[in-house]
Amino acid sequence: MIVVFLGPPGSGKGTQAKTLSKELGFVHISTGDMLRDAVAKGTELGKMAKEYMGRGELVPDQLIIALIEEAMPEGGRVILDGFPRTIAQAEALEDMLKRHGKEVNKVLFFDAPEELIVERLSGRLTCSSCGALYHRVYKPPKDDMVCDLCGGKLLQREDDREDVVRNRIRVYKEQTASLVDFYRRKNKLISLDAGKSVEEVYEELKRLLKDGG
Repeated sequence: MIVVFLGPPGSGKGTQAKTLSKELGFVHISTGDMLRDAVAKGTELGKMAKEYMGRGELVPDQLIIALIEEAMPEGGRVILDGFPRTIAQAEALEDMLKRHGKEVNKVLFFDAPEELIVERLSGRLTCSSCGALYHRVYKPPKDDMVCDLCGGKLLQREDDREDVVRNRIRVYKEQTASLVDFYRRKNKLISLDAGKSVEEVYEELKRLLKDGG
């Protein structure tokens, strides 16, 4: 069973994928993590990817597909997190899976209101010393901008600034609006209300994915 998680930044895809991989035995393939891992291990594909990343260029679709093919287990259940993002990537993914007698079985679309995503991401704070995560609204530190665990200074990531977050959402919508329709036409798309609590979304995912869904 191969499941694609689609959704804007801040919709909770990564958090849910990590939990499902532990609880239900899914292999979680995140393209960002996969790229970093391949580069760190110095694989042939990792070396090729590093050249593009070192020049500040996007890693080509075909190289990403090759990395996914390398990471794909022979059997079992897989969550693809954050890929594909375009119809070209979706078609390339289909061709690769077909060579292995596989296909994308379900596409779960994490649908969340823009204002909620902005609140979630722009409120995030990270400890500059130990990396602990906080949130101005949902998990504030006891002392303003000071880490509860080590006393380090809390910082906001550049890509979590409100203007940057809104731009990331805009780019995401431009890239993926047609992809949502692409999978809807194939009767593979299931929309989830990602504005609900983490626990509620997780229970819905378990219902959809347990024993093949």
